[in-house]
Amino acid sequence: MDSSDILKEINKQLVRVTNNEAIVLSKQSTAGEIPEWDSLTHIQLIVELEKCFKIKFKSTEISNWKNTGDIIQSIQSKIKC
Repeated sequence: MDSSDILKEINKQLVRVTNNEAIVLSKQSTAGEIPEWDSLTHIQLIVELEKCFKIKFKSTEISNWKNTGDIIQSIQSKIKC
């Protein structure tokens, strides 16, 4: 699975948890740019991504995420590409 496929899935899950179909993420997108992406939404997104990709994130890696590109890298490091 390449980074664009993972980005599409992250976008899909964020749209689902925020109920905002207008969200379009890039690798540089940050939570601060999207009003609906608050701390609760962040937790919901993490849970959904863990379910979707059948992975578990460590709290230390989550706290180091700066943008969606960082999330993609974390997912890629955990799945068989």
